[in-house]
Amino acid sequence: MAIVEDVAALRERTLAAIAQAGDTAALDQVRVAVLGKSGTLTGYLRSMGQVPKEERAQVGKAVNEVRVEVEAALAERKASLEAAELAAAIDAAAVDVTLPGRAQQIGTRHLINGIIDEISEIFLGLGYSVAQGPEVETCYYNFEALNAPADHPSRGLADTFYVVDRSGAACNVRGESDVLLRTQTSGVQVHAMEDRKLPIYVIAPGKVYRRDVADPSHLPQFHQIEGLVVDRDITFGDLKGTMDYLCKQVFGPERKTRFRAHFFPFTEPSAEVDVSCGICHGEGCRMCKNTGWLEILGCGMVDPNVLAMSGIDPEEYSGFAFGMGVERIACLKYNVPDLRMLLEGDMRFLRQF
Repeated sequence: MAIVEDVAALRERTLAAIAQAGDTAALDQVRVAVLGKSGTLTGYLRSMGQVPKEERAQVGKAVNEVRVEVEAALAERKASLEAAELAAAIDAAAVDVTLPGRAQQIGTRHLINGIIDEISEIFLGLGYSVAQGPEVETCYYNFEALNAPADHPSRGLADTFYVVDRSGAACNVRGESDVLLRTQTSGVQVHAMEDRKLPIYVIAPGKVYRRDVADPSHLPQFHQIEGLVVDRDITFGDLKGTMDYLCKQVFGPERKTRFRAHFFPFTEPSAEVDVSCGICHGEGCRMCKNTGWLEILGCGMVDPNVLAMSGIDPEEYSGFAFGMGVERIACLKYNVPDLRMLLEGDMRFLRQF
């Protein structure tokens, strides 16, 4: 019979295709082509009504035998292919236990935060406390209470980030807002003099903002540590001894310090503090511009006007103040040539500290 012969030929082709299937996806394509709703073997079953009655039994038997045999061959081949694929997946995911392990990278404090912590610990050991203040400040605390006149250059739009003042108050120079991003943490000193009981021994670390273009020695946002002492009988000798102690603690006991006369609106007398160059040891090199010294901070005795504006009697109390840039201290201590390197996030650089 032609139909039985066709079914037999289909059996041979199907079993051969099953044997040649390289993966479970190819095997499933064979199954669908033969046993699916539109499959060839399924077509024979659906067309049994067209087979002559005297041939139906023989054709039906042949088709069912082929279907059973094909299903068994499919199941056996599928089990074999799945086992092979599982073994291949296991081999691909295998771990070579003889290879050295990859240690999890442990995070550390950023160098800037480390310097802040180091300097804070030095002053905490001297009996100081740490004070905090707002980064968005008013002209009064950032300038006026620190004895800065209305026409001081730092109060212009070219140097200071002003923000929208919702209070409606007018500012002093060219119509700027009376609210700004603080240019120094000195305003915290004013808050401390207004809010704390005397005597006062505080440091004020924090972010400050200035309209500077980022270059090797300037940043528009950086960190400062300001310090303030107000007590009876405070002299310039106390200031000098404190700054010398700070420099030796930060840079090493062999480093020397010197004071150069300077001007700051809120201190009088005022001075810049230099530390001897750690590379040339005072002989002169490119780092110190052949001077043997590196400028690190400004300081001075608190101006009596500043004390009086905060309600402190300058006839009874005196004090000193100082301020330093944290990024500058970090660069000078570790010989970093560019402030921007501290902020670029290059882990090859940061992991050194």
